[in-house]
Amino acid sequence: MERAAAAAGPAVEGGGVSRRAVRAGGAAAAGAGSRQPSTETLDSPTGSHVEWCKQLIAATISSQISGSVPSEGVSRDYRALRDGNKLAQMEEAPLFPGESIKVIAKDVMYICPYMGAVSGTLTVTDFRMFIKSVERDPPFVVDVPLGVISRVEKIGVQSHGDNSCGIEIVCKDMRNLRLAYKQEEQNRLEIFENLVIRAFPVSNGLPLFAFSYKEKFAVNGWKVYDPMAEYKRQGLPNESWKISKINSTYELCDTYPAVLVVPTSVKDDDLSKVAAFRAKGRVPVLSWIHPESQATITRCSQPSVGPNDKRCKEDEKYLQTIMDANAQSHKLIIFDARQNSVADTNKAKGGGYESESAYPNAELVFLEIHNIHVMRESLRKLKEIVYPTIDETRWLSNVDSTHWLEYIRMLLAGAVRIADKIESGKTSVVVHCSDGWDRTAQLTALAMLMLDSYYRTIKGFEVLVEKEWISFGHRFAMRVGHGDDDHADADRSPIFLQFIDCVWQMTRQFPAAFEFNELFLITILDHLYSCLFGTFLCNCEKERLKEEVSTKTVSLWSYINSQLEEFTNPFYVNYENHVLYPVASLNHLELWVNYYIRWNPRMRPQVPIHQNLKELLAIRTELQKKVEDLQREAATRSISSSSDRGSSPSHSATPVHTSV
Repeated sequence: MERAAAAAGPAVEGGGVSRRAVRAGGAAAAGAGSRQPSTETLDSPTGSHVEWCKQLIAATISSQISGSVPSEGVSRDYRALRDGNKLAQMEEAPLFPGESIKVIAKDVMYICPYMGAVSGTLTVTDFRMFIKSVERDPPFVVDVPLGVISRVEKIGVQSHGDNSCGIEIVCKDMRNLRLAYKQEEQNRLEIFENLVIRAFPVSNGLPLFAFSYKEKFAVNGWKVYDPMAEYKRQGLPNESWKISKINSTYELCDTYPAVLVVPTSVKDDDLSKVAAFRAKGRVPVLSWIHPESQATITRCSQPSVGPNDKRCKEDEKYLQTIMDANAQSHKLIIFDARQNSVADTNKAKGGGYESESAYPNAELVFLEIHNIHVMRESLRKLKEIVYPTIDETRWLSNVDSTHWLEYIRMLLAGAVRIADKIESGKTSVVVHCSDGWDRTAQLTALAMLMLDSYYRTIKGFEVLVEKEWISFGHRFAMRVGHGDDDHADADRSPIFLQFIDCVWQMTRQFPAAFEFNELFLITILDHLYSCLFGTFLCNCEKERLKEEVSTKTVSLWSYINSQLEEFTNPFYVNYENHVLYPVASLNHLELWVNYYIRWNPRMRPQVPIHQNLKELLAIRTELQKKVEDLQREAATRSISSSSDRGSSPSHSATPVHTSV
């Protein structure tokens, strides 16, 4: 059978954690350079973010750890086992700074759907579930952050002889895991109970691991987003728009950020009345302004019109003021992300939408995007058809039956309409759904990505996520369920995942327009669930301030920005001032195999793509340096030639503008 070289280290099935290797005592390994290459057959399990994701352009960790686990992080029972057991020492889990072991059990069987049962040592820490077997060459590893676990259930496994206890673990990242172990191990160590407590710390009165993680990075990711600097970059404030501190104590709207941009002429009293008329107090505020036409994207929640068509003159005047701030157009387009029928239902319950009689210069457009419950069910169906096996004969019809790509298409199509109204129509737009923190964030962020090349850089995309998603109150804790054991919670939904999928679709259509690579997007998604970093914790800015997230946890951007070469697209060209209009057609969309089906070893690439991209990036850097040297040499010769000619007519050299 053909063999594919793994990136390095032991074979790993699982992972989902982008990290540097941590040696005993908390020292971080230098990175990929310290690992030894190994090989795997295509029938072997998929790799972690060391082996698997790097080949898939997915992650960048070293899991080849030397040294021993700090003794204070190990139970007394295990210390005795380890001291007299070389195998146990070889099967220890690597630890992050601040991570501690809670339970260790030997002879646990991992029932792999691709290669059968594998026996090894199970380690449960306050961050991960780690299984390692050195019986195979290379060693077999399952490394799963507990944050990705959605549900843990006991199952019967009588067919495995003495291993009479079984656990099924349902994960949020498109995979399930099954374990089997001896009854006496369960009685002695309470494996199931420990796993449940550590996988769902919030439900058990414990802190998320992000508050214990102590790794130090060269870059402080919490400084990536400064709202004042971002609005200044956009040319704000100006004569039509001001930066308001009315929400500095979160009294106007407790799910909005402290810094808002609103029309200059609007008084605070009127703004408070608008807040009372808008669901959850989420008033229309500026997200982005066109540098030339001054057309704006503003975001908000639905108006509280209700079944009796209630009106608010301050709200009507407010939207008129938004329209007037753009002299290029005498119209305002209101994009309601919801289905018209759902908006009517919401109206009967006290919500609703803007009538064109109350807002005479506004045009209302429904984008017909389904709600969070439909999206959750769509992802459930997608998981069913991609894990653990794929039905090749019905693949296309099965993907179609999930409607996942259709919903991705609808989001992209809606964002294209918004971007086109701004760019081509020079018309300001207002975007909302019901509460303005799900579909609204998807649409505004995608439209801004299409309109503004800054957001297509690594730093700019981080700013976009921090601004439109995190600061404006997308309910990450509720939608993801961080540390919560209520897997059936109706508020869970893959809203942010859909957004990242849409971004990936754009990178496929415009491969040179984005500074970041696929690894960057997958790393973000992995840490959406992992609870290693504080970036996606809580539901709004007010909650993060109360929990002191920025001082007590590490930012994901600290990790990413400390090793930008891992996440950089070597084909990137800065298309400054270029607007991207992706084709929002099913003919041009594809299922993101490297994310949704990455756990299936038969879907892995046979060449180390990520390493190839890094080599291309190094070549690009080298060529760019040569171009700059040649430009300097040409400029020096030009100056020298001019001096030699003395008083003769000057002939300036044409500047060389070369992009590699």
